Amino acid sequence: MGRLWALSGMMGGRNLGIVADDLAVPPKSLPSQHPSGSSLSQPSFEAEISEIVLCEEEIQLALNNLHKWVKDEPVEKNLVTQLDSAFIRKEPYGVALIIAPWNYPLNLLLVPLVGAIAAGETRLQAPSLRQLPLLSLPDLNCFTMVLGGPREATLLLKNKFDYIFFTGEEPRRGWIVMAAASQHLTPITLELGGKNPCYVDDNCDLQNVANRVAWFRFFNAGQTCVAPDYVLCSPEMREKLLPALQHAVTQFYGKDPQSSPDLARIISPKHFLRARGLLGSGRVAFGGQSDEQERYIAPTVLVDVKETDPVMQEEIFGPILPILTVSGVEEAIAFIRKREKPLALFAFSNDWKVVNKVLDQTSSGTFAGNDGFTFMTIISMPFGGVGHSGMGKYHGKFTFDTFSHGRGCVLQSPHLEFINKLRYPPYSQGRQRLLVWLLKLGRGGPDLLSCVGCSIPCLSQPQIPCLSPIMVISLALDLPRLEKKGCFYIKVAISTLTNKIVRSQVQL
Repeated sequence: MGRLWALSGMMGGRNLGIVADDLAVPPKSLPSQHPSGSSLSQPSFEAEISEIVLCEEEIQLALNNLHKWVKDEPVEKNLVTQLDSAFIRKEPYGVALIIAPWNYPLNLLLVPLVGAIAAGETRLQAPSLRQLPLLSLPDLNCFTMVLGGPREATLLLKNKFDYIFFTGEEPRRGWIVMAAASQHLTPITLELGGKNPCYVDDNCDLQNVANRVAWFRFFNAGQTCVAPDYVLCSPEMREKLLPALQHAVTQFYGKDPQSSPDLARIISPKHFLRARGLLGSGRVAFGGQSDEQERYIAPTVLVDVKETDPVMQEEIFGPILPILTVSGVEEAIAFIRKREKPLALFAFSNDWKVVNKVLDQTSSGTFAGNDGFTFMTIISMPFGGVGHSGMGKYHGKFTFDTFSHGRGCVLQSPHLEFINKLRYPPYSQGRQRLLVWLLKLGRGGPDLLSCVGCSIPCLSQPQIPCLSPIMVISLALDLPRLEKKGCFYIKVAISTLTNKIVRSQVQL
């Protein structure tokens, strides 16, 4: 591990410790007011789980494993490079830009920030639509917060960065960020949204499914990029599912959801008006009430929705759930496949063959069978979109890898030049055949050596001279001279090795 990189790893650990200390806030001290002046839009139960605990887990994982992540990663070598040292060194890109959205302003800023700090990025710009009062970071001199919105983000994107990490609910904004990054050939991660399908099979535990779908859909008032955005089920299942969903909503939020402390509010008047406008799609099965002053929309289920309706043309980001009917799993899969690839996909069935059928025949950023977005809590698993829903992945070590450039390195001894004569002109067919064999059979080097009865160490450090298969082959090129000096055993070893290679090729 190089000195500069070791220093980056130490500074990353120190800075992560500062962030961890800053997050150590008792739940009761969470602010009751949003920085915009409105009441906090999310219940403290949901906020602590989604915003605080998950961030703490990410930081702790990085602190516990950073010493392993920053180590040079050795790679397998072929016979030609047996004497060389070959490894991957993880290096920071440099200046990183992280653009975070409004729906989970702490989590969606801090989780990528943790990986960027761990990777040793030298300076980080993180614009956000909302101020983060919990995050003071007084001693984190590698971090700069830029408060603002689209205008400020657009101005920032005119500058050259070494890496851009963008999270946003609208793919069209991802296009803007990607176009800006292309001006400087800047690598980029896009975490976008989309329409997340949820297939409910006729063979399922009805109320269990309703409970899970309702909770994941109405968590944070539906303002979650991985929430189920619409349900696909048969007409018969729809008639059974509607009362089960209504029962779940009553159990969760009472007969008057507006008075429930456990139901979030829409984040801003602008987003409230946009979400309320989607209630005109199809027919309201239950819910539909709204209060502009409180930015409240009741948990709502829509039926008789057409694929061309506005609610099916954009990500909802509100407590609204459309139900569309299909004849069965085959039609559901066809419906999903003809649309853009979603960020998340859900399938509910007691028959695992049905769940696996949906999994095998569709594509999405993430997939969950018989549950919702609990995969967000598994930080050992990558999270990210595919196609229209984004590119790149993060969470846990995947975030560290995202912000690290894997630099392939080979170190060879400056001596032992006679080993390299196999590759130098004048070329011959014999040398060509030997070199091709060595390249093709590289990873079997030690085994091939043992087959000729040799116990020769193959050390990876280039400065330590030793014998290896490539040295034996090189010596074989001078067989006439070696034979005169009584080194006939080399010829025997080469002959045996060559026969072994030929037999291996025949078997393959």
